[in-house]
Amino acid sequence: MVQATDQLGASSAGDNRVIATIGAAHFVSHYHYLVLPPLFAFVRADYGVSYTELGFALVAYNLASAFLQTPAGFLVDRIGGRIPLFAALTIAGIAFAVVGLTESFWLLVAMFGVGGVANAVYHPADYALLSQEVAAERIAKAYSFHTFAGLLGSAAAPASLLLMQGLWGWRGAFLGAAALSLAVALLIALQPRPAGATQAGSRKDNANAVKVGWPLLLSAPILFNFATFMLLAMINAGLQNYSVVALGALYGTPAVIANAALTGYLGLATVGVLAGGVLAAWFQRHDMLTMAGLAVAGSVMVLIVTGDPGNALLIAIMSTIGFLTGFIMPSRDLLVRQVTPPGAFGTVFGFVTTGFNIAGVVAPLAFGLLMDHGHPQLVFVSCAALCLLAVATIAAQPGKPAS
Repeated sequence: MVQATDQLGASSAGDNRVIATIGAAHFVSHYHYLVLPPLFAFVRADYGVSYTELGFALVAYNLASAFLQTPAGFLVDRIGGRIPLFAALTIAGIAFAVVGLTESFWLLVAMFGVGGVANAVYHPADYALLSQEVAAERIAKAYSFHTFAGLLGSAAAPASLLLMQGLWGWRGAFLGAAALSLAVALLIALQPRPAGATQAGSRKDNANAVKVGWPLLLSAPILFNFATFMLLAMINAGLQNYSVVALGALYGTPAVIANAALTGYLGLATVGVLAGGVLAAWFQRHDMLTMAGLAVAGSVMVLIVTGDPGNALLIAIMSTIGFLTGFIMPSRDLLVRQVTPPGAFGTVFGFVTTGFNIAGVVAPLAFGLLMDHGHPQLVFVSCAALCLLAVATIAAQPGKPAS
């Protein structure tokens, strides 16, 4: 009995180390995604370029990620996630260090393309390592903390980058982002491999791995999950990027109030992720949890366009939406795990999370058109409709593909 208890404790501690390390990598990935926007004005003034030209850097980053994320998943499933994750963090660190140490704008654009290559690795490697190296009874906690760490990286980026810019200039801020990446790469390199892991970094279930290929990715269960990821990313993009201007156009909401509502949305999402992980570990009907959260979130969104809710209620509504969208994320990830055969976690998660990149291209155009044509209310109505469409994609999901 004592020996079994000791083994259980050691396993739990090992799982916690894996969760913390992969969470740190996810923190960096979200942090790097937001390196440039807070520094736009300083970079633009230094190089004398337009905002459109600055946008080329973000386009290069997102295109590289979109095209390479699924191939990165294939690689992860072939050789394991640790080496690709270490390489990605190192490459990203070097790329941002080059930006900070040189004075060529077009080299900056090129280095953002290199950063996008690194970014393509994070999701497939992270999810594969968590799925393979964390015990099944703790996987909900693992997914929950992974998402929480990413959201924390997004929240930390603007203020910390502006602080570094104030101290050392915008190039110093890039060097700080590079140092963060290299530090986490070192952490990955130094972490011991869990007991029982194979050369590819997985547990014994890798012995039953299926041959991974496009037929698996184009199967109905995986495609429905891809659609769910893309729709949820579009909802987040619409609210995060357009709620402030939409509220101003709708009700003349002061910017300080609209931004407070957005802060409530983003802040409560991080709380919701942790709460959702706890419940997902206890209640195994992850489809029901996700659909219920989305249905309530969509219903609450509609309240915004039924009439001016007033400052306090508006902040409460947006905070509630944020909590609910965060709450469903662990269950969203577990739905993917349920339909993924052993040995295919990197490829499947790499493929479905490409929906984030597609949403990143489509959402700004779609919601921007609504604002340009004088329909701010449709920003919230469209997000509510996307919630219901996401519910449909979950309800329609067939069973696990043949392994």
